[in-house]
Amino acid sequence: MTDAVSPLPLVAVLLPTVAVPLVYATRSRPNVREGVTLLAAVGTLVAVWLATRSPATPVTPLGSVAGVPFDLRADAAGLLFALLASTLWLVTSVYSIGYVRTVEERSQTSYFAAFAASIAATMGVAFAANLFTLFVFYELLTLATYPLVVHAGTAKARRAGRTYVAYTLGGGVLVLGGIVLVGVLTGTVAFVPGGIAGLATVDPTLGRLAFALLVVGFGVKTAIMPLHRWLPAAMVAPTPVSGLLHAVAVVKSGVFAVARTVLYTFGPDPTWDLGVGLPLAVAAAVTMVLAGVVGLRQDNLKRGLAYSTVSQLSYIALGVALATPLTVFGAFLHVVAHAFMKITLFFAAGVVYAETGEKYVSDIAGIGRRLPMTMAAFAVAAAGLVGFPLVAGFVSKFQLVLGAAGGPVPVFVAAYLLAGVLKLLYFWPVVYVAFFGERNADDPESRHAFAPPHAADGPRADIDGPRADTGGPRAADGGREEGWERRPLGREATPFLLVPVLVTVGFAVALGVAPTAFPVWELAETVVAEVFG
Repeated sequence: MTDAVSPLPLVAVLLPTVAVPLVYATRSRPNVREGVTLLAAVGTLVAVWLATRSPATPVTPLGSVAGVPFDLRADAAGLLFALLASTLWLVTSVYSIGYVRTVEERSQTSYFAAFAASIAATMGVAFAANLFTLFVFYELLTLATYPLVVHAGTAKARRAGRTYVAYTLGGGVLVLGGIVLVGVLTGTVAFVPGGIAGLATVDPTLGRLAFALLVVGFGVKTAIMPLHRWLPAAMVAPTPVSGLLHAVAVVKSGVFAVARTVLYTFGPDPTWDLGVGLPLAVAAAVTMVLAGVVGLRQDNLKRGLAYSTVSQLSYIALGVALATPLTVFGAFLHVVAHAFMKITLFFAAGVVYAETGEKYVSDIAGIGRRLPMTMAAFAVAAAGLVGFPLVAGFVSKFQLVLGAAGGPVPVFVAAYLLAGVLKLLYFWPVVYVAFFGERNADDPESRHAFAPPHAADGPRADIDGPRADTGGPRAADGGREEGWERRPLGREATPFLLVPVLVTVGFAVALGVAPTAFPVWELAETVVAEVFG
């Protein structure tokens, strides 16, 4: 496909950027502020969708910095990532409106503004035409998401923010060193399908060093062990943040950048010729299994989901590292499949917290009878992550396993299968307890089960500062307080919370039943065709 100058990639970056000052300008009118967010999300999705329909590859030249082009280019890989992020930004914006009002979240204006800034940076990562442009937006993404990580304003949130910044900005320094080396060795940092010619042969030693700097630097946001510790710590952020940014935008920007490094900078064959493909594959396989083991020990629901994300990201990283057409195809499909399944799980966890105040697995016995549709969606998404048929995870994992079986080291099939078993061991007890567990109403430790974390009646304040004391009793740590009323069985959450859960799980099922009906299938095929010829 030929390139054609187009404003569409830049429009996709500018729309969420412009939304930031507009959100602040309308802070005194929450409905207008949230309307701005929704309009920006719709506009961004439309811009990305139009780019996917373009007969040529849309390119927006933005000049150069020190002789290095600073361009945006909407190729197949970037379109797949951008289409995913923009779609889920719209869904998450609807969910966020319901969530922040239900739990009376603090600083709602800065929350929505930081969200928009983060999506703008994500669009830049997706459409970066070279390593330098990718680096700029990759670092901007760290800065934009930091306010969301520390949003709670607690000491724990500030510690998590420091950990997040230390890991991600430290990784950025390594990335910058790798970019400089690639530029010195080849004279270019452009993304070339199949790799930059001669990069692996000019100086193999420096080539290996450049690869290590880039992959380790990008591996921070990919959460490859032992570079993963920031991700579970960042779960202190509000649930919508955990859902989109820590299951889609931030972590997927890391694994997307690793894919750019292997497939568009070094190339599949040179990566293995240099001897760096196998170490990356081993690191991904070890992370995939160890994260699953650590996840089994987590009682905090969001923290358990975080370790599941660490494991699932390495499914993708391993597929990219093996660098066969089928594993790369499966890896790009899993970028999308994992996003819809994991964001469903985070959304469901947020509904549970917003409606009942519970955030620990040991406290959710019987909650499936209280929130049947929410927890049914949770169960379906969990089944998809395990790899059950008719859900998106089965389709992508099937491609990954088949590709690994025919790849350079077939033993990695065992890692995929073992990781799937560990997912089953984690999710099945959660689903079972939620639907079939019983709580003793006479037990003083459980008599306040399923009470909302806000007042049972009366208007909820739409605040934009520290939480007011008018919203009813609330424990300082988000736990239960005396005087909260039980909620009736079967009463689901507000539509702003429930509908996004049903939409994302619906997409996960549709991608499992008819994956070829969605543009991501064609885009993943195009990536393979470009890279492998």
